[in-house]
Amino acid sequence: MNLYTINTGYFKLDGGAMFGVVPKSIWNKINPADENNMCSWALRCLLIEDGNRLILVDNGMGNKQDEKFFSHYYMHGDDTLDKSLATRGFHRDDITDVLLTHLHFDHCGGSIIRDGDKLVPAFKNAHYWSNERHWKWATEPNAREKASFLSENILPIKESGQLKFIETHQSDFPDNILIRQAFGHTDAMMLPQVNYKGRTIIFMADLLPSAGHIPLPYVMAYDMFPLTTLNEKKSFLTEAQQNDYVLFFEHDPQIECATLQLTDKGIRVKETFSLSAM
Repeated sequence: MNLYTINTGYFKLDGGAMFGVVPKSIWNKINPADENNMCSWALRCLLIEDGNRLILVDNGMGNKQDEKFFSHYYMHGDDTLDKSLATRGFHRDDITDVLLTHLHFDHCGGSIIRDGDKLVPAFKNAHYWSNERHWKWATEPNAREKASFLSENILPIKESGQLKFIETHQSDFPDNILIRQAFGHTDAMMLPQVNYKGRTIIFMADLLPSAGHIPLPYVMAYDMFPLTTLNEKKSFLTEAQQNDYVLFFEHDPQIECATLQLTDKGIRVKETFSLSAM
């Protein structure tokens, strides 16, 4: 098995929304905001090469939205999905599986591309993986979360016939990949757990979008069920610290991976490093 970091660019979100009830005087030291109170965040995906399988975990925001949409999120940087795949020696047509942690636009926007006036899968040879509970949640969204679930990113996946649900096909995944779930950020978000080089790596998605979100009160205002997130974080961080897990961050603008340690302030970062350094 080989693991690769796939960078698809950076975007900006309101710092207050990203750090919830934590005051700006504190979080601004972690990820300084610009003059519009916006902080830069990564769109970092994970590529798993296992035998004849090439599994892409999430795929960024994509580029099919209109100018007005991107004016809200300030996409920047030189990285793209295709460029990042190419640096690893791969093409999007090589992808056999796309595992979508959840269906918010910044995690699944690259799933679908425009082909003339049609919306078609960006990965024509891949199965797209979600789970039935989250799919229902995303396709029948509540008013608060609706703006994150864009139908053009989601419905064409099912229409293509390439959609699979993990519950009925868990055995289709390699034994060294376990799919965990979390329910605080959005309902039934999936967190891949990978056994790699004798270590356990967890793709954190939006349970811990960055290393700066490790302290328990640092819960995003975007989370649908913040107290659930709080409890999930507490349980997970204890497990991760005790078992020396490697955390892989999707949105941290600087830190790819980290391990944890117990301090007098609670569980905090122990070491940070790139995935390639493992």
